[in-house]
Amino acid sequence: MRLRTKHGSSSGTLRPFYGATGLITLTILVCFATGSKGWAQFSGPALSSNATVNEPMTPTTDPAILYPEGRDVHLMHGDLITVHLFATPDYAPVVRVGLDGSVQLPLVGDVHVEGLTLAEAESLIARRMESAGMYRNPQVTISITESPNQTVTLSGEMHGVLPVAGSRRLYDVLSAGGGLPVTASHMITINRPGVPQPIIVDLGNNPATSAKANVPVFPGDTIVISNDGVVYLLGAFKTPAAIPLRQNTPLTLLQAAAIGGGPGYEGRLGDLRIIRTEGSVRKVVRVDVKKVMEGKAPDPVLESDDIIFLPTSEMKAAIKSGGISTLIGLASILVFAAKQ
Repeated sequence: MRLRTKHGSSSGTLRPFYGATGLITLTILVCFATGSKGWAQFSGPALSSNATVNEPMTPTTDPAILYPEGRDVHLMHGDLITVHLFATPDYAPVVRVGLDGSVQLPLVGDVHVEGLTLAEAESLIARRMESAGMYRNPQVTISITESPNQTVTLSGEMHGVLPVAGSRRLYDVLSAGGGLPVTASHMITINRPGVPQPIIVDLGNNPATSAKANVPVFPGDTIVISNDGVVYLLGAFKTPAAIPLRQNTPLTLLQAAAIGGGPGYEGRLGDLRIIRTEGSVRKVVRVDVKKVMEGKAPDPVLESDDIIFLPTSEMKAAIKSGGISTLIGLASILVFAAKQ
């Protein structure tokens, strides 16, 4: 094909190959500009990021707080009690403490017991029996059958209000509430009236040492069972997601990637980043997923609140968004024009 100058003379032969190459190069640059626009909106955190995060939960270690001395139970209105008299099985009235704080006992009458400990109420009833000439040195014991005011509250991953007369152990209360769900954290928080700071108990994963976590629980306590945590998949995964961790079941990088549908075509597998909280800072750990998938590098075990970010390849993103179709179309036009 010949080009004509303004004066009609020939200016030489057009070289379609070099013209096509230039146009193709231009097209690639355009694809980069358009394909990387969305990618640039979130290219991950700066690798030197040391943003401060919330302090991790630290288990309580003070024995005086974890294992306080036994607390005396005080009778309150609404309590249902049984009064036992030693060697007299026929005398075992079951009575409820009234709004006025008194109970009505056979052969004794009204006895005000609200605010008294069990030992104080037993001594008072024994004196009343002896003063009435009914018994000499009677041995009275009281058991609480029902106590609507002596309760422990469960919140978080477990919900409920459980009766607790006196002191019970943490494991007993958790079992009575239905047991820990699989999503529950092993870090338990106990908010106790009169104790300014929350009590943090680490249940642990080792049965040989977890017995130390079976601390006393008292009426009025609120036990908070938090979630065991999640792992976040961001970037060029097919299905970005928040994956809940399961108690005592480790989650590896490849397992999390599989839950997220695997890496997308545009993902830079050699530049995956795990954003992890260590102490009070966040750090970025680079992982070559290719080597992990090929068995040339270990499969990292993820931790709660890890953020798995897979960056995007600009070229692959451009191809995926349709840039390659435009490129092939333009090349076809140029080839067709060169043949004319």
